[in-house]
Amino acid sequence: MTRLIVGPFNRVEGDLEVRLEVEGARVREAWVNAPMYRGFEQILQGKHPLDALVIVPRICGICSVTQSVAAARALAAASAVQVPPNGVWLTNLMLACENAADHLTHFYLFFMPDFTREVYAGRPWHAEAVRRFAAMSGDHAREALAVRQRWMHIMGTLGGKWPHTQSIVPGGSTRNLSAPERHRLGSRVAEMRSFLERVLYDAPLEEVVAWQSEAVLAQWLDRDPQRGDLRLFLRIAADTGLRNLGRGPDLTLSYGGLPDPEGLCALAPGTWDGTSVQAVDLAQIAEDARHAWLEDAGAPLHPSQGITQSNIDKLGAYTWNKAPRLQGRVLETGALARQLAQGQPLVRALWQQGRGNVLTRVLSRAMELAQLVLLAEQCLRSIVPEAPCCEDAQLPDEADAVGLCEAARGSLGHWLSIRGGRIARYQIIAPTSWNFSPRDRDGVPGALEAALAGAPVQDGETTPVAVQHIVRSFDPCMVCTVH
Repeated sequence: MTRLIVGPFNRVEGDLEVRLEVEGARVREAWVNAPMYRGFEQILQGKHPLDALVIVPRICGICSVTQSVAAARALAAASAVQVPPNGVWLTNLMLACENAADHLTHFYLFFMPDFTREVYAGRPWHAEAVRRFAAMSGDHAREALAVRQRWMHIMGTLGGKWPHTQSIVPGGSTRNLSAPERHRLGSRVAEMRSFLERVLYDAPLEEVVAWQSEAVLAQWLDRDPQRGDLRLFLRIAADTGLRNLGRGPDLTLSYGGLPDPEGLCALAPGTWDGTSVQAVDLAQIAEDARHAWLEDAGAPLHPSQGITQSNIDKLGAYTWNKAPRLQGRVLETGALARQLAQGQPLVRALWQQGRGNVLTRVLSRAMELAQLVLLAEQCLRSIVPEAPCCEDAQLPDEADAVGLCEAARGSLGHWLSIRGGRIARYQIIAPTSWNFSPRDRDGVPGALEAALAGAPVQDGETTPVAVQHIVRSFDPCMVCTVH
């Protein structure tokens, strides 16, 4: 048996280390380590509740708007403020913008460059992959980066800057749009649509989100095999067996994303176990800190009672990440979970064949990217220029509340307790906390740890390429994990 330490990973937000036991050219077991501690949950204690709006966006430079929205929703729940419709649409537009940018970045800058490596030089698609996706020089990667930069003008207009935008508050958005501004932002959305339809899909966005089956997908693949970067990805996936890599757990989670003013989510909420979608029971969430360098109180704790107190000499600990569980079960969260919750037929059919895997995770993000751009168009149509977009929120001296949101990587929750007008407890479970969790006190590995078991390791590999594909399919954001 061979032991490998893989890490730090490049093209990852924050530090990540994976310890592998290899036997018979396969990963036998894996342990995932988040080695950096940041302590935002401790920083927030004793602060005025509204300080969370300034502090929590600094958790991450990729999903700072999502962190802002989760905090604002917790504060809104504590104050019982009602957000006006314009505030809902403006917030949704910013969320759609950030998550779409994240999906685009993941595909072109984080995931696809791995297929330009020399290990794949003999493959028939390798030269084309290098031309399109090579880091810093790939034609389509460079174009995607330029389109993304202009797409983020939406954030500049609505929030003044990105990341760490400050326009989102409990009562809505402090920044409305004028009619000319709405028109200008429409041109940014139109540019993104044009790039996706021309370069990524070679198909209208509406066609992509409506794919019903593998047969329909095959028809699109055969229509013009050389066009569209998603077609090239699927060719690569078939040749390298990505649907057989990184099988996920039998349960997925979505809190629901982009609710309209009536509360109906465009990205459906629920857990999916292969047979039905069930409502998420927040009371059944608990974090197990048995293998974290944190005090664990001797039992898993609901986040409303969570403890963040370091214990660096703790026996058996190997990460700063706790192990979140839902009814004691390991789950996966992300775009795949959202597509399953909303009943996307193609994604459900693929999941039934092999659960979550590298192929279904990346394909789900690509399909959701099309959906997010369509939702951005809807938000712009729904915004009424100069109409009220924010209500004042009066925070009580005592409250317990939760704010939920869907980041690009999955379900994000903020649990807030206010006592004497100050933050008494603030606990966060980020998407990567779920997907990259360590073992719990029963020894059950987290989603990525289990997904890595069975991954092939080629002779002489010290950083197995299959392991990297699996890790990147979950798209770790470790700075959120060690909040």
